Amino acid sequence: MRDYATGGTNRPPDRDVEITDIRTCVLEGNFEWNLIEVETDAGVIGIGEAYRGGGVPELVEYTKRFLLGENPLDVERLGRLIVQEMSGHGGTTGKVVTAASGIEIALWDAAGKILGLPVYQLLGSKYRDEVRLYCDCHAGEAYAVEDGATAYADVGAYTPEAYAREAERVAEMGFSALKFDLDTPADNDPDPFNGRLTREDVARKRAIVERVMDTVDSHVEVAFDCHWDYTVESAKRLAHALEPFDLLWLEDVIPPENMDAQIEVTKATRTPIATGENRFRVHELTKLVSEHGVDVITPDPTTVGGLIETRRVADRALEQYVPISPHNVCSPVGTVACVHLCATLPNFDLLEFHALEVDWWEDLLVRETPLIEDGRIAVPEAPGLGIELDRTVLAEHSLDGRGFQ
Repeated sequence: MRDYATGGTNRPPDRDVEITDIRTCVLEGNFEWNLIEVETDAGVIGIGEAYRGGGVPELVEYTKRFLLGENPLDVERLGRLIVQEMSGHGGTTGKVVTAASGIEIALWDAAGKILGLPVYQLLGSKYRDEVRLYCDCHAGEAYAVEDGATAYADVGAYTPEAYAREAERVAEMGFSALKFDLDTPADNDPDPFNGRLTREDVARKRAIVERVMDTVDSHVEVAFDCHWDYTVESAKRLAHALEPFDLLWLEDVIPPENMDAQIEVTKATRTPIATGENRFRVHELTKLVSEHGVDVITPDPTTVGGLIETRRVADRALEQYVPISPHNVCSPVGTVACVHLCATLPNFDLLEFHALEVDWWEDLLVRETPLIEDGRIAVPEAPGLGIELDRTVLAEHSLDGRGFQ
């Protein structure tokens, strides 16, 4: 077996650093956010975030068996070490890769603080000073998350007018790109299982899209998300019906496992198709990009394997002239990590912001100015991720009320 624990040891004393502890904290936002701290003997603590949901803290705790004592500056090697050591635990995909993603981000933060450089510079380049966001919106009160499970409102909440009102409101905040969920409870009638849209379903969705597009100014771009709900024929019929509206993209129209089916849908329509958020590592996304099965690739850096793995996906996409717009439902920690990454990608387009309903989202950081201004985030120039957590706010919104453990 390859031994990724045997890195080069010849380095000067100021970079001869060790990991001394790894801690986690779960925050109750609109999702359960998994934050991770990596402590070093250099007096530096790196902060990261793994994708939301259960199981991650336990997996992070397990990695202490082989990560303690390792040099945090060897970010890429340690990412490979996690996958190698936990390969028998399903470690080449799934939750192990998610946990590794959050640890990797914390390692980048620690490395930047130790070396005195922002993370984007460690990743190799800077193409932009600001990262443009698209805001994930919902029709009025038509969406909620309780204990990690989606809870939809009554069918009557999903009117074209409700979508249009929210589009107008969010655009007035300064966002020039929006996204709405186009899958609704009405899709489950007459059958909640087969994934087929009726003629009435397609007409209803077309009316929603038309009303939103008529409401926003021409400079505002709009995408719609379907959350992997439909059959191939329904996905194609829906995409065809939306072709007149020049959407930013139509996202996740079919289940994610079958790449050939995804390729068929994408090539059957002029509506741009986006997908990629629930795939792991570059291996699971390469075919989609190389065979042009996607118009916009949307990996989640806190899921796919971290910042460097997302960079690998972006490189594959760049070879095929495909833009990348990372999925992001994180706290400010994961979001700022994505900002550093997006600054380094020539084919980057937009980064998701999915916390409009969390009124304390920005309070999690100690800052004198807002993080988001006019729908954009400035790329931090301070070492590491360039952010500082407000520990009082952190404890207040943590699951156990104590913060990192």
